[in-house]
Amino acid sequence: MSLPVSRRALAVQAPIIPVIAQAIREHPGTLSLGQGVVYYPPPASVFEAIGVLGRDAALNKYQAVHGTDALIEAIAAKLAADNDIRVDAGQRVVVTAGGNMAFLNLMMAILDPGDEVVLPLPWYFNQQMAVTLVGGVAVGVPTDADYQLDVDAIERAITPRTRAVVTVSPNNPTGAVYSRESLVAVNALCARRGLYHVNDEAYEYFVHEGEAPFSPGSLPGAGAHTVSLYSMSKAYGFASWRVGWMVIPAHLYPAIAKIQDTNLICPPVVSQLAATAALGEGRAWCMPRIAVLTEVREAVLAALAPLAPRVVVPRTRGAFYCLLRVAQPQDSLADSLALAMRLIAQHRVAVLPGMAFGVDDPCLLRVSYGAIRRDEVVEAIGRLVEGLGAAG
Repeated sequence: MSLPVSRRALAVQAPIIPVIAQAIREHPGTLSLGQGVVYYPPPASVFEAIGVLGRDAALNKYQAVHGTDALIEAIAAKLAADNDIRVDAGQRVVVTAGGNMAFLNLMMAILDPGDEVVLPLPWYFNQQMAVTLVGGVAVGVPTDADYQLDVDAIERAITPRTRAVVTVSPNNPTGAVYSRESLVAVNALCARRGLYHVNDEAYEYFVHEGEAPFSPGSLPGAGAHTVSLYSMSKAYGFASWRVGWMVIPAHLYPAIAKIQDTNLICPPVVSQLAATAALGEGRAWCMPRIAVLTEVREAVLAALAPLAPRVVVPRTRGAFYCLLRVAQPQDSLADSLALAMRLIAQHRVAVLPGMAFGVDDPCLLRVSYGAIRRDEVVEAIGRLVEGLGAAG
């Protein structure tokens, strides 16, 4: 007897990270330029902060569904200082178990089956997966040759079923930092068409060459239709702690609270204590560590340059990713996944295939240089250059 599985779940692509991780395990000695995490741990102060759990029994009980008062206050101060977002009576901050949960909760709150969400391509795969998982339709819209937004194409993609436009800046997987002008234009378009503008700012501190990210939630009047998403996972080395938050229009809070209470009850208090301490360290703690990645980025770009013109590496200025465009190999490789698997098997270097991000023509490979030491990155990029040269 075969018991049924949800058609929504079956329609969702298999997560690419576990697929690549399994291939890495099968080929010992592989260096990974795959998963998007940083090389450093959280501030030392977070480990001191969580000790209070052993001294205050009340903190081991359920807490507020939206987050602790101390963390909400720390977030509000950070938003005002870093993003020029001043949370007012028309908005709410909701802490979640990571940025992905924030996005999934939001999709459950705003979508009915068949509703559409516009995602610029290449998209962040977990966001497309979340839209599909709740019965929505992800509508991919191409970006330009430098992976910048095409606002006219976004507008053409809007239909009566569209509920939101999502932007991720600095971007995963491309590293693009969207221009202020394009984000302002998208935000105005959403206001005019009665849509939510969802802006994911998980990589906000990871900018290079003098770039400065922009938070559309800071625009006058934007709070009524803008959702701003944040994560501790990247800048603070918090990936396994699972702490994120969203700034939402207040009218969404009752729906979000129902979803969060059903799914999580409350964000883990141990992680919230740690996050509060980390935010107390502030951006100044993060920047020297990110500066190391900026130096690594230059080494990565220099090493990849000789592969031109068969491998094009747009010089994006954010996050810790390069998204390579690889000319169609001359052998029997059919797609980016096949190429990624060959790089692991034959050259012991792992990257992520572009097909996971909604694009497989042209063949794309995402390189992440954030997770391993500089000497390991140099070795891994050398293997990648060798492997891509062999595939030509």
